[in-house]
Amino acid sequence: MSPAEARNKRVVFITCPTRALARRIARAVVQTRLAACVNIVLSPIESFYTWKGELEEAREYLLIMKTSAKRLAALENAVKRLHRYDVPEFIALSISEGSKKYLSWLTESVARARKNRD
Repeated sequence: MSPAEARNKRVVFITCPTRALARRIARAVVQTRLAACVNIVLSPIESFYTWKGELEEAREYLLIMKTSAKRLAALENAVKRLHRYDVPEFIALSISEGSKKYLSWLTESVARARKNRD
């Protein structure tokens, strides 16, 4: 896979206040093929930020998602719908290079949406 093709892939960072919510979001976005893979950092991270003018400190769980540029907007909408924060973190970084086989698998994994089996 060329560097240009790799750049059509994204790594997305999301933080969640609980492991249960992180798992719920991870399952939902992989099941619907909005993300090929989601890693959850099981040890809480410590976050410092300002919210409504106040310094806040929180223990959060970091999700690392892999997706395509085409699926990014739908992924963001799903995260907003599933998340309990008013403004959930949603940071997407372009992938500049990577394993050809892995990036091909990523492309295939998010190629078309699966229907929910509810």
